[in-house]
Amino acid sequence: MDYPFLRACRRKETDYTPVWIMRQAGRYLEEYREVQKKADFMTVCKTPDLTVEVTLQPIRILGVDAAILFSDILTPVETMGLKLQFIKGKGPVLEPPVKSMQAVDRLGIPDPEDDLGFVLESIRILRKELEGKVPLIGFCGAPFTLACYMIEGETSKDYSGAKRLMFQAPHIFSALMEKITETVSIYADAQIKAGAQAIQFFDTWAGLLSRADYRKYALPYIKKAISYVKKQNKGVPVIYYVNGSSTILDLVKSAGSSVIGLDWRHDLDTAWEALGHNVAVQGNLDPCTLFLPQDQLKKRVKDILKRAGGRPGHIFNLGHGILPPTPRENAIALVEMVHQLSRKK
Repeated sequence: MDYPFLRACRRKETDYTPVWIMRQAGRYLEEYREVQKKADFMTVCKTPDLTVEVTLQPIRILGVDAAILFSDILTPVETMGLKLQFIKGKGPVLEPPVKSMQAVDRLGIPDPEDDLGFVLESIRILRKELEGKVPLIGFCGAPFTLACYMIEGETSKDYSGAKRLMFQAPHIFSALMEKITETVSIYADAQIKAGAQAIQFFDTWAGLLSRADYRKYALPYIKKAISYVKKQNKGVPVIYYVNGSSTILDLVKSAGSSVIGLDWRHDLDTAWEALGHNVAVQGNLDPCTLFLPQDQLKKRVKDILKRAGGRPGHIFNLGHGILPPTPRENAIALVEMVHQLSRKK
């Protein structure tokens, strides 16, 4: 089926602007919180029936134009050999942190079918459930962002520990990045082979790098991963999202993705002009604007659609993930606004 989301990824005309929301399955939905009462986060990620349920919730409730697999970017990292825990009030904790060549050598490259079969099974079930409704997006963490977590061992404001290793022991950093790149490349490929109709790479922390450092320490690896996925899966859209990409946008484009996700710090029209219109864009409403009264939210939506200019290749989304306190009714209204305001007469 020729879904509007997939058409937009390929810069083809659509009857309206397709919309989905990063982290659209999550704590702002009461239905998701009910599932969490039965199982913790990682149990949900590793149990196909629960993964399928929470992935489908925003399709039923919001009416978005694409589903995204419910999982976490650190899921494959755990199978590389690190212990992963999500601690309340702290977030993900990885043990032991990777700070030496010996630690890098101990890491394995997971086999997706053997080590991440629960993810692939969830995708296969979801494709059957979603057929004829909306397409399914799979996703991975980008190599630099995963390296940040693996080196620090936890969330950080500036990932200075990861950058210190990057500068002081570049041979260790490079060896780690090569292993991560191979892991995410085959993991993304496996998701597509299982049925994902598009794949998104999340590079949450690459915006912490200067242009020169992004070019040297992050770009070669994400470029390699995207190239591998595109070569193995001709025509399948690849989305690359970098949070804080305003100073490196041209370099982000050179990674080779079909679609570039924009955070809310960009003016969409200016960013798209700088990128060139031979690439699709995704974004880019500030997640906090969902706390506005709906009449003011509508003005923000109109502004982004105006900046897109009705040009083929725009997928409406937030500039980052939806926040847990977001009013459910505003998320529903956002999807309705995008569809109504963008629909061609």
